[in-house]
Amino acid sequence: MLFEHQYQFSKRMQMHDITEIVKQDINRCHIDEGIVVVYTPHTTAGITVNENADPDVVRDMINAFERAFPTEHLDYHHFEGNSHAHIKSTLFGPSQTFIIHRGQLLLGIWQGIYLCEFDGPRQRTFYVKIMKG
Repeated sequence: MLFEHQYQFSKRMQMHDITEIVKQDINRCHIDEGIVVVYTPHTTAGITVNENADPDVVRDMINAFERAFPTEHLDYHHFEGNSHAHIKSTLFGPSQTFIIHRGQLLLGIWQGIYLCEFDGPRQRTFYVKIMKG
């Protein structure tokens, strides 16, 4: 099954925890064993997994990526002025694959799934593809 979701980002760089949405989609499928792929079709967005217990982790990640690939950088040549976002998106990647076991999404105790925006504010789409097996 394929589920499509939208999220409206309000900041230039943001990470939104979508773990519960993915879990709800899995529950709708009633699958005991399988794979789930979370994908975003945008060149300045990404999907990642990281700690979701302490919001400072997300804040620190955003700050570190901004220091490494600053929004305002005189050496970027891309005419849209968002090369920093393309670089960050490439590092995160557009998708992540997860295991469904005994009807549950297998994640570590502190792990969450994030939809990441690097060139907002924008509305973004992400897909959750669930496959039995």
